[in-house]
Formats: sequence, structure tokens, C-alpha cells
Amino acid sequence: MSMRARSLVAMALLALAAASAQAIEYRSVARPAILYETPSVQGRKLFIISEGTPVEVVVQLERWIKVRDPGGAISWIERDKLRAQRTLMVVARPSAAVRAQPAGDADKLFEAATDVVLELVTPPANGWVQVRHPDRGTGHVRVTDVWGL
Repeated sequence: MSMRARSLVAMALLALAAASAQAIEYRSVARPAILYETPSVQGRKLFIISEGTPVEVVVQLERWIKVRDPGGAISWIERDKLRAQRTLMVVARPSAAVRAQPAGDADKLFEAATDVVLELVTPPANGWVQVRHPDRGTGHVRVTDVWGL
């Protein structure tokens, strides 16, 4: 095979890979729900996941969605137990600083402890994301301090 032919094949493979790549999709748990080992209520119950917890969508079936939770576990949840509203979970230890502006030297509004769930307000930009806490208001947190993006 000529060098030109190899280049064309390589470009075609890259284009195919790019076309088949999908964006990661996240949702949040609408109300406390049971996570299952299989997509069936007869399946083994793994644990109960809290309302608001963000999950990554892995596979979608008609009534069931396979998800990855913030701890990395893969399980199944009934589709109607999820909502499209996006939330993020604090993973920074022991807490994440929520700031007035998207800058490390901006005024700190509050600290959000590890595992606290925050509502996503605006998409991430320049390493920061705008979030809302139900009791403490809206601010910015570093994207590396939260999970669910």
C-alpha cells in the first residue's frame, strides 16, 4: 500500500471514530431510588441512591438506564427515577470553595463539603462552573472540585 493510500485510510478511520464519538450525558436522580444489578425489578438490589445525585448515562433501554454514580459504580435505574436537571457533587476534600466570581482570588461565598450536591447553573468555562446551593445561593467552583461534568 502506498504512503498516500495509508494516509487516506488513517484519515478515514479518524473521521469514523470522530463521527461515532458521543458526548457524555449526565442526569440527576429525581427522588431516592433503588439501583439494580440488572435492568429488572427482579434483579439484585444494590443500594438506594439519594435525590439530586448526578449520574452518568452509560446505556439507555426503553424503561431502564445503566448509569455510573459518583463513586464509579455501574448499575441500572428505572428511567422515570431520573430527571434532565443537572447537578454536580463536590469531590474536593474536605470541601470546595464557592466563590463570587470564577477566579481563585475572588471572594469566598461559602464552603461546600465533600458529597454536597449543587445545581449546575451554567456550563463550565475556563476551569470554573457556576453552581447554586439551595440555602447559600449562587457562585463559582473549580471544575476539578466537582463530579458530573
